[in-house]
Amino acid sequence: MGLYSTTSIATSFWLAIGLLTRLPTPTLQKFQGSDAGRSVLFYPLVGLIIGIILYLPILFFADNTNASPLLLAAIITTLWAIITGGLHLDGLADSADAWLGGMGNAERIQRIMKDPLVGSAGVIAIVCLLLLKVAALTHLIEQGLGGLIILAPIIGRSLILLLFLTTPYVRKQGMANDMVDYLPKKHTIYVAIASLLICIFYSFWGVVFSLLGLFFLRRLMQKLLAGCTGDTIGATVEIGEMLYLLGIGLTI
Repeated sequence: MGLYSTTSIATSFWLAIGLLTRLPTPTLQKFQGSDAGRSVLFYPLVGLIIGIILYLPILFFADNTNASPLLLAAIITTLWAIITGGLHLDGLADSADAWLGGMGNAERIQRIMKDPLVGSAGVIAIVCLLLLKVAALTHLIEQGLGGLIILAPIIGRSLILLLFLTTPYVRKQGMANDMVDYLPKKHTIYVAIASLLICIFYSFWGVVFSLLGLFFLRRLMQKLLAGCTGDTIGATVEIGEMLYLLGIGLTI
């Protein structure tokens, strides 16, 4: 099955939508490891779809009602979690718990990540991240720049591409492992560069903040796990999105 055949493109696209969101998708009866690998190419596009949905409350209410920027920011942040099913927030919580409770032991860290219970570090991480998102969004809406919310999910999912390109995946089973094994690296590089350039065009500092966050998170992953996991990828998405908004908010 060729990389650009219609069937493979559709399968990979719906795989990306189904993995990264809770949006309705067709039932996929069969797919190959190569389909999972190609699906990574669509992650920034999925981010764009999420961003457009998040912009709708601003589009409909910001100029036509008395809704406060804080209220709109809270609605958008809640919608954000609903669209993704809290997938990346869960990864953030598990990573925070594991990094704190693992005490530098890779086996213990992975065991804590697999625990479905959320500890105090995970709760604190989620609360702090959501507060920063709401605060940054409130500021952007007040400045008439609420449309930039569209770009935050793009940059968050572009960081996944950079992680897959530069960081080993430490678990050897599951679809994520197929993504890494069958990743079309050359095309992934092109998509990642294009996505970053689009985001840089609208906010240089937003991208700088996100890439700095990726740099330090990747160093932590390499030090503690010698690679990334699904949970640390989710944490990277959430932190990358937040840092993009924060970079814009602090420099306008």
